[in-house]
Amino acid sequence: METINNTEVNSMPRIGDIAPDFEAVTTKGKIKLSDFAKNKWIVMFSHPADFTPVCTTEMSGFAVRKPEFDALNTELLGLSIDSVHAHLGWVQNVRQNTGVYFDFPIIADIDMKVSKKYGMLQPNESETSAVRAVFFIDPKKKIRLIMYYPLNVGRNMDEILRALEALQTSDKYKVAMPLDWKKGDKVIVSPPKTLDELNARIADDTLEKVDWYLAKKSIN
Repeated sequence: METINNTEVNSMPRIGDIAPDFEAVTTKGKIKLSDFAKNKWIVMFSHPADFTPVCTTEMSGFAVRKPEFDALNTELLGLSIDSVHAHLGWVQNVRQNTGVYFDFPIIADIDMKVSKKYGMLQPNESETSAVRAVFFIDPKKKIRLIMYYPLNVGRNMDEILRALEALQTSDKYKVAMPLDWKKGDKVIVSPPKTLDELNARIADDTLEKVDWYLAKKSIN
């Protein structure tokens, strides 16, 4: 743990770490991360505060596109440093004004315990509001990707979904994804590790080869 501007902040989890466990009150009741969304992926995201404009657009974006996350076997889990009563009031306010319903749990992190565990509190940005963090957690509860945005810049929902699908596709086919990969594009196959593999790669006419170390294939 470190102290910045007299605020204690836990070390940030890293890609490959097991997601720090916690129990928390949410808009859908109390949850424990290690028991939540068994055999599913989790996209956990923080927002600075309820009843704020950028956060309302982002949470609405997650809500509107929730069926796409459902199709990718993924549960959404929101968070801010607000009470559950504020969360419920905000959910109802947005539903009344726009018809969009935040039908996923939102953590009431009023004591900041979860925010500190996940490095969401970054005092040089704000000591009382969580930055816009996104954690991609796989079914084994391992953190696979982390995104951080400042308070004044909203996230890109297309990129969040693209990254999630890329992670899942990479796991399924044991491949890597090139720049700007999206579903339907060719993927990168692992480079050769031995001379025999190198010779086999050179002779393989089924791959799209830029060179022996960079080759692509279709998985459709």
